[in-house]
Amino acid sequence: MSISVTPKAATQVRKAIDKRGSGLGLRLAIKTSGCSGYAYALEFVDAVNDDDACFETEGVTIVVDQRSLPLLDGTQLDWTREGLNEGFRFLNPNASATCGCGESFAV
Repeated sequence: MSISVTPKAATQVRKAIDKRGSGLGLRLAIKTSGCSGYAYALEFVDAVNDDDACFETEGVTIVVDQRSLPLLDGTQLDWTREGLNEGFRFLNPNASATCGCGESFAV
């Protein structure tokens, strides 16, 4: 099982944690939602649960719960800028389809 972060995304994660003033890393999870069935969820992590999987990549910690891990295995978190829009992009090899916004997917 693996989750990775590009150098650009890692820079943004570190900036966000520094601006917030604390945090162990970023939690990446899925929730049932969105136009394709599942949606990505990102939030700061202040404490790791016993059943969480932790991935250290590019100097940041990504935490994933056991329920989300099978659907996120192999995912790479990237940071992109397209025109005036910028944000995280999820490169998930498990996704069979994604919606136009890129924030939800189907397996």
